[in-house]
Amino acid sequence: MFSKLMQMSRKEFINKLLNGVAIGIVIGLIPNAILGEVFKALKDSYPFLATPLFVVQSIQSAVPLLIGCLVAVQFAFTPVEIATLGLTTFISSGVVKVIMVNDKALLQLQGIGDLINIILIASLGVIFIQLLKGRLGALSLLLVPLFVVTILGSFGVVILPYVSQISIAVGEMIKKFTELQPLLMSILIAVSFSIIIISPMSTVAIGIAVGLTGLASGAANLGIASCAMTLIVGSFFAKNKLGIILAVFFGSMKLFIPNWTRHPIINLPIILNGILAGIWAYLFNIQGTPQSSGFGFSGMVGPINAYRLMEHPPLVRVGMIVVAYFVLTTLGAYIIHQINTKVLKVYTEEIYIFK
Repeated sequence: MFSKLMQMSRKEFINKLLNGVAIGIVIGLIPNAILGEVFKALKDSYPFLATPLFVVQSIQSAVPLLIGCLVAVQFAFTPVEIATLGLTTFISSGVVKVIMVNDKALLQLQGIGDLINIILIASLGVIFIQLLKGRLGALSLLLVPLFVVTILGSFGVVILPYVSQISIAVGEMIKKFTELQPLLMSILIAVSFSIIIISPMSTVAIGIAVGLTGLASGAANLGIASCAMTLIVGSFFAKNKLGIILAVFFGSMKLFIPNWTRHPIINLPIILNGILAGIWAYLFNIQGTPQSSGFGFSGMVGPINAYRLMEHPPLVRVGMIVVAYFVLTTLGAYIIHQINTKVLKVYTEEIYIFK
């Protein structure tokens, strides 16, 4: 009933919403993050891997659907309501594109959609469905999808271009950073991407839209890597389950969106390690491409491109990449964590506890 939703605290509502978002992102992105680059590298030698590559890449576009369904599960919705919210977030996300081929309109799935719009529509969908609960009787099976998907889905599609301006504005800011002195540019981009990767915005979309190349792309990569290591080190001390730590290692930093919302102080260690990452990117001259800029070491996309663009002997390249991406980001995360929790006592391990 809607009265039950009204009795729920704002904190509880946000926690349920963001927990559904986090789990949906992990389920949708982890298969490609772990296996995508492996299949891509081997498919020419082993053609049968083209099929599983297609599978793990394609399911990413189901992220908005998964988020809607899992948010609905968090609020104990019925199967009809779960499916309805999933369809609504899916169509509102921007994943579905209409393209014209030979005067025929075709539907194309592209990317994972705009997470900000997905979260907004999911929250409105929860309220809308609760308003309808118990008021439609035996017609709920017909009218709940009809009303929610049509009305709220249309609203989501209409506001999508405007909500997307948030990511566009962030991209424009990052584009300005590329015009600065190299070290300063590297630090600012690394810090920016270290925060964006744990936010509802897409680092991949921003990196490609801005066209980050060379050192700028490398700094973005190390910024993402530094955020991953900050969360991994924090999770270790918070005694999170091994599965959570591995999920972050394989690229699911957005799993911690609920923590990022509940504990804004978590930005402090992320920013500090991001500053160090920018320095490492500059000193090691880590390079990248627009396509690799938003991945960090997820799927080894960043390290592989950095290796390819280096001019040193192979073993030196590997050593530099291991040190820059893994050793220094982990060491920085550990020292920052110890200083902030043991010396300055700015926060406790609680901010990393995955609930």
